[in-house]
Amino acid sequence: MIDVNEQISAVRRHIGSRVLEAGEARVQTISRVYDTTPEDLWDACTNAERIPRWFLPVTGELRLGGRYQLQGNAGGVVERCDPPKSFAATWEFADTVSWIEVRLTAEPTGGTRFELEHVAHVSEELWEQYGPGATGVGWELGLMGLALHLAGAGATVDPAAIEAWSLSDEGRDFVARSSAGWCDASIAAGTDPALARAAADATTAFYTTVPEPSPGS
Repeated sequence: MIDVNEQISAVRRHIGSRVLEAGEARVQTISRVYDTTPEDLWDACTNAERIPRWFLPVTGELRLGGRYQLQGNAGGVVERCDPPKSFAATWEFADTVSWIEVRLTAEPTGGTRFELEHVAHVSEELWEQYGPGATGVGWELGLMGLALHLAGAGATVDPAAIEAWSLSDEGRDFVARSSAGWCDASIAAGTDPALARAAADATTAFYTTVPEPSPGS
């Protein structure tokens, strides 16, 4: 049983911008605290044997300068690595390149804060259509998988089961509330509220619509 209230309220969401050589980019930041040490959280995020237990199977070289590939998803190059504090990598998917940085910080009251920053050039058309939830909801599902993995003493979380769960009533509620959270972050960053809510609705529909069965299936 997944406590949707707990998972949603555990997450901080923030939208900003940054000027790169190729122009202005969107900066999306998501963070939450896990009840574990920085060393254990670092291992969960960088160990090729543990990453598939909560996210996706990964191949390649998880080291500075190494190239990685997540099964059916993004790949890229590890550009910076400072264990157990932070790492940065390119995030290459569908002929686009963006950048991620993960920072781990011990909390004064216990636990470790995981913070992921995703920097990307996003077209105005795509941003207006889906807003930050297009990637934000996906990251949030991943962070929930990490939470379940850590709470289960390193147990394996089946990505297919999480995907199926996201189409259940409980999962749809999670997606809708995650999308609403990213909508609030977008409004706080200056987006027109009506446009932000329309984008959030489109994102929720994208994540919760059951694919049509193929002919003859």
